[in-house]
Amino acid sequence: MKKIFLVALSIWSASVSGQGIPRDKMDPATTEVWDLKPKKITPGAQPGEAPSDAIILFDGKDLSAWSSAKGGDARWEVKDGAMTIVKGTGDIKTKQAFGDFQLHIEWRAPEKVEGEGQGRGNSGIFLQERYELQVLDSYESATYSNGQAGSIYKQSIPLVNACRKPGEWQAYDVIFTAPRFSENGRVITPAYVTVLHNGVVIQNNTQIIGPSEFKGMPVYQPHGKASIKLQDHGNPVSYRNVWLREL
Repeated sequence: MKKIFLVALSIWSASVSGQGIPRDKMDPATTEVWDLKPKKITPGAQPGEAPSDAIILFDGKDLSAWSSAKGGDARWEVKDGAMTIVKGTGDIKTKQAFGDFQLHIEWRAPEKVEGEGQGRGNSGIFLQERYELQVLDSYESATYSNGQAGSIYKQSIPLVNACRKPGEWQAYDVIFTAPRFSENGRVITPAYVTVLHNGVVIQNNTQIIGPSEFKGMPVYQPHGKASIKLQDHGNPVSYRNVWLREL
């Protein structure tokens, strides 16, 4: 709808500018759009509550929207409204695939601190199964800056460290624009992401330069819609209140 309006506006602008009509003589109704209306939804009553058009990916009851990343059932523990990584059960991913989206997800590092750096409360949220938004207990723990909580792993350092104490619930709100590829596989536009951590902007329309890699530089490979994947990194990190809106 926005594109339609901008096209109409540009045509109108070219027309009136060509006629040399002074701005104070222009009819304001000419630039008013009435016949294209945004869809009406009901927002969540509380911060973090899913709006009416959201896809509920985890409501605290079961893992019906998820499967093992390797196939079969997801085997993480569901208890007290949260799903918690069971070491060795592997990554899980949504059964549904997505392109552009808004994602809300809450996570909690273990209250009992064990390890340091990348070994402390480590997990990850892989957007389209490829682009990792790091989950880590970075409250008072040193690691490489492009690998701390809120980083686009090994790519983009968060603007600030907004971590809460271990054992406390935290929230990521993510706006993701998927990459576009030409028919021959070339990147037309890369992926972009904006992330709010506990309500604070930590990634501001950040360009993702390719899939997250532990070693070496990333290189885009063409792909379509894909799942949200959560990582089993061996630490009992928990997740709750996971919902997504397709954009």
